[in-house]
Amino acid sequence: MKPTIVWTKIDEAPYLATFSLLPIVEAFTKDADVNIELRDISLAGRVIATMKDFLPEELQQSDELAYLGELVNKPEANVIKLPNISASVPQLIATVKELQSQGYPLPDYPEEPKNAEEEKIKMLYSKCIGSNVNPVLRQGNSDRRLAEPVKEYAKNHPHRMRDVKENSKSYVAHMDANDFYQNEQSYISPKNQTLKIVFEDKEGNKKLLKEVEVEKDEIISSSFMNRRTLRDFYAKVIEDAKEKDILFSLHLKATMMKVSDPVMFGDAIRVYYKELFDKFGKELEEIGFNPNNGLSDLEAKLNRLPEDKQQAIKETLKEIYAKNPRLYMVDSDKGITNLHKPNDVIIDASIPAVIKNGLQGWGPDGETEDCVITVPDRTYARMYKEIVADLVKNGQFDPTKVGTVQNVGLMAKKAEEYGSHDKTFFAPNDGKIYVEDEDGNVVMSHDVERGDIWRAYVAKDDAVRDWIKLAVNRAKESGYPIVFWLDSNRAHDANLIKRVLEELPKYDLSDVEYYIMAPEQAMKYTLKRFRNGENTISVTGNILRDYLTDLFPIIEVGTSARTLSIVPLLAGGGLFETGAGGSAPKHVEQFLKECHLRWDSLGEFLALVESLKLAKKQGGSDKIDTIANALSRAVARYLDEDRTPKRKVGELDNRGSHYYLARFWAEELANCGDNELESKFRPVAKELKENEEKILEEIRAVEGKPVDIGGYYHPNEELVEKYMRPSATFNKIIDALR
Repeated sequence: MKPTIVWTKIDEAPYLATFSLLPIVEAFTKDADVNIELRDISLAGRVIATMKDFLPEELQQSDELAYLGELVNKPEANVIKLPNISASVPQLIATVKELQSQGYPLPDYPEEPKNAEEEKIKMLYSKCIGSNVNPVLRQGNSDRRLAEPVKEYAKNHPHRMRDVKENSKSYVAHMDANDFYQNEQSYISPKNQTLKIVFEDKEGNKKLLKEVEVEKDEIISSSFMNRRTLRDFYAKVIEDAKEKDILFSLHLKATMMKVSDPVMFGDAIRVYYKELFDKFGKELEEIGFNPNNGLSDLEAKLNRLPEDKQQAIKETLKEIYAKNPRLYMVDSDKGITNLHKPNDVIIDASIPAVIKNGLQGWGPDGETEDCVITVPDRTYARMYKEIVADLVKNGQFDPTKVGTVQNVGLMAKKAEEYGSHDKTFFAPNDGKIYVEDEDGNVVMSHDVERGDIWRAYVAKDDAVRDWIKLAVNRAKESGYPIVFWLDSNRAHDANLIKRVLEELPKYDLSDVEYYIMAPEQAMKYTLKRFRNGENTISVTGNILRDYLTDLFPIIEVGTSARTLSIVPLLAGGGLFETGAGGSAPKHVEQFLKECHLRWDSLGEFLALVESLKLAKKQGGSDKIDTIANALSRAVARYLDEDRTPKRKVGELDNRGSHYYLARFWAEELANCGDNELESKFRPVAKELKENEEKILEEIRAVEGKPVDIGGYYHPNEELVEKYMRPSATFNKIIDALR
């Protein structure tokens, strides 16, 4: 049976780029004897699939995420997963509105359900919010690193890193009490069983919150954050920022931590705009303003009030901005602040952006300024504190001299905090939330106050052992030291450390240098090596995997979108992820404005090389290796000759960069040692080279003016294809191969 490579259809810039790139992939892999299959896991696609009962048959589509969820548990899985939207509520609402405007009779998203029917609708839509794609697909642990040509390219073409001022006032602020870090408890299940999560109020009334199936030796941990302490913390940081005359910035992950972090974001708004709630609490409630959705929610609903009330609220906002510290801005020109939308500032991308900027953020006047980097929970804030302190002391990193930091991440089977959504609750009242085993023993318990955020998260034993094995294998392959970023003072990490110490002696460690360190010590050790040009492998849990595989690649090569991300699936297949989509919205904005797409598909190129190599192991023809190796050499040339997309209209963009990749790939296949492939691709390589100027001119001809593709979340595919394949000359060459 032919191996099948699944290419995921997703959102935003990588979605647009697929229309240009996928035809090339299909054309060049035709002789590899593999099927290429496109599966829709975009936000709009997930909404349509989830809400199919509301749609007529001709508008329904199958649940392709569910299909892929089954596939990744089979040995034949071979999936190239592009970055998708981890939707916030505002993004979901925008998607629903767009689909409704296109004739999809979907119900509105009920933010505050008024009856059982609306409760049901909200529950269905909630399946589309946050990180609901990655936990389904990531049935394996993560191996993330920069490919050598990418690292070399960055050394030869270093990106700009602003100097850090000697007297920088920027610092990381975190809570010192009553956060998730302090309150964590952990339990290793001695058997397969069903645990109960129970809330008990002060009068002894009990409410079952959830039952959780756990396996023998599974680690389940729980913790909570006290909201009163959180709001006191925000008030102190805001006051300190005002005193130091620096920007206030907040860094959370309301997309992935879709239950807890929007509320933590909302609490920052409740504190920063306290006078607004004091003066107009009744009116804000009347119009349905939800602080958890950001200040943009207020702007969208303000016109529901009489004109005089609207004016009074706007005046109060001006007074608040005059009295409080200036806010870190997402877009100074448009007045969009850090507190406008929960999905606008995402910690794993936003803190590296501040670092690249010399520890400064953009202020309301469009200038950069020092800022307080607010990360409420201590668990990982202290790691960021360490790198910020290092920068203040030692100055900015030099991309031409630093080493590399690779990562082995524990993420299989919804591991750890990112898998906590369905086990996150808000205390309905003062009382306690506890976890009870099948025999009625309370194994974890927390005293909580009304509104406190309580969550539980798991790490399955086979996933943990596989993660340790992957770390040892990477150490042996690379020769680099591995550092387990685990804190013995954290209950969950302490249980992981037990597993690490049990498992490591099972391997020959004679050629393996390994350490176990708390994140701040691990950061200190890694940075020392990093500055000396030495390489290290970080071995981390799921959230740190996400944070570090943005942080270090952004410092090293300017973007995490160029990271090679391999997920060896537990069942034997492979998932190949293509970098981060954090900048994707900006790229779409520019594309719609001037038909220039600066998304770099390098991540997709690199993933395809690895995917083809797996397809060979899965029974593909001998030509696969030849085609994959030719692509690998073509990618090296693509970087060496700097054919990556540029920022401005008239310069090379994503479509032009795809032309060069195709040309280099054809030229490599024209000299690959396989007579059949050589005779096929020699004329193709010649034609592509001879038509270089004509093809690039045909691409440039559509640039410089706005384009309408019929939607942001669910565009018209004929229009997308028209703009993403504008060169008739190039299309003719590629389509002849297909």
